[in-house]
Amino acid sequence: MTVAQIRSLLVTVGAMLLFSSLSHAQEKQSAHATALQSAVTALTSLPEADTLIYTSPQRILNDAAPKFITPADLTNMKASFADIKKNVGLDPSTVEFLVVAIRFQKPTGDLNFVPPDLLAVASGDFSADALLTLAGIYLQDKARTEKYGSKTLTIVKVDPIAEVAQQNPLLKSFVELSVVALNSNTIAVGNTAYVKAAVDAADGNGRINQATVTSLLRDPNVLMSAAGSPLTAFAKSFGLLGTQTTSRESSCNSRFGDFYAAVTMDNSSVNLRGAMNTDNPDTAKIINGLLAGVLKPAIESIPDKNAQAAMKAIRLLPKENEIVFEADVPQQVVSDFFKEQMQPKRADAPATSTKKAVTKPTRRVRRKP
Repeated sequence: MTVAQIRSLLVTVGAMLLFSSLSHAQEKQSAHATALQSAVTALTSLPEADTLIYTSPQRILNDAAPKFITPADLTNMKASFADIKKNVGLDPSTVEFLVVAIRFQKPTGDLNFVPPDLLAVASGDFSADALLTLAGIYLQDKARTEKYGSKTLTIVKVDPIAEVAQQNPLLKSFVELSVVALNSNTIAVGNTAYVKAAVDAADGNGRINQATVTSLLRDPNVLMSAAGSPLTAFAKSFGLLGTQTTSRESSCNSRFGDFYAAVTMDNSSVNLRGAMNTDNPDTAKIINGLLAGVLKPAIESIPDKNAQAAMKAIRLLPKENEIVFEADVPQQVVSDFFKEQMQPKRADAPATSTKKAVTKPTRRVRRKP
């Protein structure tokens, strides 16, 4: 084979490898986009919420975790997942998304504060009905079922919360938690009122604002994200919008405090992106200055050097009516942090005394001749 032929062969092989790599990357990106679109569709069928927290266990465990933990820890993690799937029928690495929704309530007619509702929704490659059946077998007489709309709720009384709720009425709504299969591969758990709202929303009633979902999942590469409207939550909880028996027109329609935050990852860094609405450019600059003044000494007080390095990467910038924040942390810094946290703690060496041992002089006994 001539030199020209060898060169031509190497170029051909290189081109094939490059094409294969690009094709794999495109397929992976397409799979991510499909999964995200599936999550968007599912989330738009959730009930009204003031704050949403989104995670993608599938991407975190399959794409991100292998870059930050040792091969031995990765093997142990996969073995643990296999055991969980064998016993429960659920592999955590196949859960497409886990969303926690928080819904704030107006105060009661007698002006008592009402704690927010909580709801967790998970969807992925598992059978929701099978999980509920297994839970029923495990709980036995500790749970009861209740028909609501087109679904059947499994309701469990949480005894530890029930005991505390006798002294703290704010926990009353969490004495009982409900679980329901929203569809074949989506399960929801939370306080009963919110789970019933989730069933209503799945049937098309009282669904979440589309803008909240769009804000939450604006980045197609998101691993974790959060979005919410704290000012709206405050207005509802403290009577600015009236009570449960008497409504009141809002005198403040500002989106101040509305926020978005997300964690993504590229080939070399873990990326943090987010923004907070400040209503107007002047307020944005004022708050940005205050945050910048507080952030620097707070970061310098962190004892862990890896965590400190990660926090120093945060950049704040006033942009029109928002404060935008971002950080690009090298994957090696994150990897070092996890490795340090996962190392077994060394036991303190036993204290040793610096005092010299005192030896008593021996007495010689003379024998009589």
